[in-house]
Amino acid sequence: MKMTIRSFHDNVDLELPLHINISFKMVYDLFEKYTDNQYKTHPFHEAAKHMVEEIDKIPELINGFSDFSLLQKHEDIINLVLDPLFPEILSTNEIKAATVPFSFTCFKFTERFENILTNAGDDYEFVVRNFEQDAMYIYACTLILSYIYNYHVDLKRPFYFDIPDKTSDFTKHYRVAFNGDFMDITPTENAPKITEDDIKLLLDNFDNIEIWKEKFPPNSYIFKGFGIMNLFDVTADETITSIRDNLVRREDQSMTEKLRDNLRDFYTIKDLKVGYSVFDISNISEGKVKVKRSESILLNQETQITCNEYFCNHLISKIFRENESIVISDAKNYHDLSGGNKFSKNLENREIGSIILIPIKNSTNQDLVLIEIASPRAYELNSVNKQKLKDIIPVFQAAAERNSEEYMNILEATIQEYYTSIHPAVKWRFYEAAENYQNALLDQEEDAKIEKITFNDVYPLYGQSDIKGSSHARNLAIKQDLTKQLKSAIHVLREACLKENLPIYDELMYRVEDYLVEVEKGMKAGDEVAILDFLKRDIYPVFNHIKEINDELTQVVNDYLGLLDNNLQVVYEKRKDYENSVTKLNDKLAKFIDKKQEEAQKIFPHYFERYKTDGVEYNLYIGQSITKEKKYDPLYLYNLRLWQLQTTYEMENVAYNLRKDLDHDLRVASLILVHSNPLAIEFRMDEKQFDVDGAYNIRYEIIKKRIDKAHIKGTTERLTTPGKIAIVYSQDKDAQEYLKYIKYLQSKNQLGKVEILELEDLQGVSGLKAIRVEVKYNEEENSKSSLSIDELIKKI
Repeated sequence: MKMTIRSFHDNVDLELPLHINISFKMVYDLFEKYTDNQYKTHPFHEAAKHMVEEIDKIPELINGFSDFSLLQKHEDIINLVLDPLFPEILSTNEIKAATVPFSFTCFKFTERFENILTNAGDDYEFVVRNFEQDAMYIYACTLILSYIYNYHVDLKRPFYFDIPDKTSDFTKHYRVAFNGDFMDITPTENAPKITEDDIKLLLDNFDNIEIWKEKFPPNSYIFKGFGIMNLFDVTADETITSIRDNLVRREDQSMTEKLRDNLRDFYTIKDLKVGYSVFDISNISEGKVKVKRSESILLNQETQITCNEYFCNHLISKIFRENESIVISDAKNYHDLSGGNKFSKNLENREIGSIILIPIKNSTNQDLVLIEIASPRAYELNSVNKQKLKDIIPVFQAAAERNSEEYMNILEATIQEYYTSIHPAVKWRFYEAAENYQNALLDQEEDAKIEKITFNDVYPLYGQSDIKGSSHARNLAIKQDLTKQLKSAIHVLREACLKENLPIYDELMYRVEDYLVEVEKGMKAGDEVAILDFLKRDIYPVFNHIKEINDELTQVVNDYLGLLDNNLQVVYEKRKDYENSVTKLNDKLAKFIDKKQEEAQKIFPHYFERYKTDGVEYNLYIGQSITKEKKYDPLYLYNLRLWQLQTTYEMENVAYNLRKDLDHDLRVASLILVHSNPLAIEFRMDEKQFDVDGAYNIRYEIIKKRIDKAHIKGTTERLTTPGKIAIVYSQDKDAQEYLKYIKYLQSKNQLGKVEILELEDLQGVSGLKAIRVEVKYNEEENSKSSLSIDELIKKI
């Protein structure tokens, strides 16, 4: 039988600074030692004499050879030489091979190693994990530095083999340990002398393989000897590491699958199932738990579980109260003992024979993560192999804590974004203030205070797209709903009169009809509340009596109640249609301008805030103090003003084209307020928002609040009207600027006729003027009507 030779680099031209020669001189020297007569009585003496005689017949085994075919040629004697290093009694236990260092060429194996390679299959390549040829070259160089120059460089790193086992259909992982006691290194005549400066240069240039090859040219040193390679099964350790790595990464859709694959390897159960659920156990004292997230193999989309209906008392106590792991080794037996609770039925439905449940209690909140590891077969998971998880459970615990912290950060970020958001353009200033405050606390300053956030010399831009006639439309919807509700109430009372002639029905009907007349005349403040209070106080108790008269009247009353909204207990049809229309329009406009804002930030970083009312309004502030990223120039302000006008036109089109999808026909009226003087804005800590700072700047805020109600001077006509954009200004130079922008958009057939108007004096404000320009709507909603930022900048 020929010696088995397995080489990692069969197809790789492995280059090394060492010329490799296989030699057994060190083993020979040991045999020769025992041939001396002083060891005449030693058990090795006669065997050593025989071995020396045999080896002397083949000088290349001592002098060394690089022709690997000689390994098979001299197989018998080489096996004899190495047998002392491979005791037969350990051959079925140790995973060991004789090897040529750096090449992973192996030529003698223990029986166990041979079996592992046989079970790997004929297609398995004996490949070391993450092999890097340059790194192997440098590793050989560091060995030379240590062996020849006595300069030790620590480049030790573990090598691993991932070897499949066809008998179990799993891949096992082995760490390699090398024994280098049987080797010798000598320099050739071509080996450069390594100086201290060379060593310093090499230590600073690990990634520059050319420098290493210059100082240690290929084959410039002679290696003689061989190595011993021992493999250790580290599959369990690798699984734990893999689990840790997968859990440390951000949670994704494949995390559960990766964890399942890890645990399948860990338990060598190919069809192992893994799931998890996150429970809120804050109400566990009441016997209820809420399912917050679930990729469970047991739950059926439940969002809340009553514990004593779902689990047995033992599981409730151990898992939810004591947070101890539980193993059910025989699910069928558990089903019989538990009386067939819902949990045991789910085990049966999922064809689970045994299961381990691992509760992970979060220390920061009332969440409990329940990890499920299940097998289709009874007793395959049991109280004994549950102990294997002792090293993994702390990893689960750490991951659960980290994920909980990350989830809380996500919730915090969501709150910041939707409730108390700080615009990204100015967030740097808040971080700066927070850092200054924390440093003051660290320096133990007695008067440490959080500083005010103020941005000086910024130019404001204000705009709004207001739903016109919203108050009238809302009142009309309320009127229609109340009319329907009152008429329905009259119908109930009239039907009751036919079955039971009581004067009270006529009296109540009169009062309801009186309210109906008042509603049809016109709604006044407080009418709705008064009517609903009357119905609740005087009518509904009578309705309860009417329901008891007969089945026919019961149905009449139920028909009335069926008209009412479940939560509000009023007819809520027209109002719902109206409010849905307002919400849809607001959402559409808000999302549109938010997206446009992302483009506008490219012009120059600026502060932006947007509000939903009956329509959308927004503030925008630009100036040098807002940002540290770019140098401010008035050109950026002009760009944003043109962008604002263009965006206002586009929002008009969005609202116009949405009309066909709304239950109520809503129109918007657009307004832009021009303010040429810089002002200051300050973050109000109590209101958690920015506001203008300084008495003079208050005038700007007054104008914003009152301008949309302004009339054209000498008339009763409102400035803002659907189909037109109003641009309010106080200085003529602003008008000239905006007329240029309008002319440009007219050339794009987006704006039409222009009016120059004077406005009536507002309370505390006079001298305002306005440009009002017609909007030319684009009937094709999806057609391109917008201009790019580059086009706007080019125009400026």
